[in-house]
Order: sequence, then structure tokens, then C-alpha cells
Amino acid sequence: MSSPSKSTGQKNSMIGSMKETVGNMFGARDMAQRGREQHAAGEAEVKAAKAQGYAEGTADRVVGKKDSVVGAVTGDKTQQTAGNARQDKGEAKQEWNK
Repeated sequence: MSSPSKSTGQKNSMIGSMKETVGNMFGARDMAQRGREQHAAGEAEVKAAKAQGYAEGTADRVVGKKDSVVGAVTGDKTQQTAGNARQDKGEAKQEWNK
């Protein structure tokens, strides 16, 4: 199974909604039901992708903070700067995936 994708999930959600609308307009209950299912699956994939992205952001924040502290304690400015950058990247990824 591949990783969940926000763009694929959004595409499936949109296509499912369109199928549901067309099915309802023309009385095609099977098409409307398939559309509802595709829409729900798309929404679930978006939520899963966001959760995965948020977790990855959390991991980046933790590792970045650790590297920053170790760099500060040992006087390694390169490690400290890289740690700060990774921590910032993690925070941004968390914000993006709320």
C-alpha cells in the first residue's frame, strides 16, 4: 500500500462528489452511492496524509531540538544551526498539516 496523499485524496473526494451529484440528478442510485463512497475514501485519505505529515513534523522538531541542544552544549555551532533549521522545518510541517 502506498502512502496517503493529500492531492490524490482531494481528487477522489471531488470526483466522488461529482458522481454523487450526477447520480442524484438522473436518479442513478448506484452511481450516487459509488460517488458517496469515493468521496468518503478521498476525505479519509486526506486526513491520513495530514496525520502522517504532522507526525513527521513532530519527529523533525524533536530531533532538531536535540541536535540544537547538543550543538549548544558542545559548542558545535554547525550542529546547533542545523538543529534549529530542522526544528523550524518540523514546526512548519506541523502547521501545514493541522
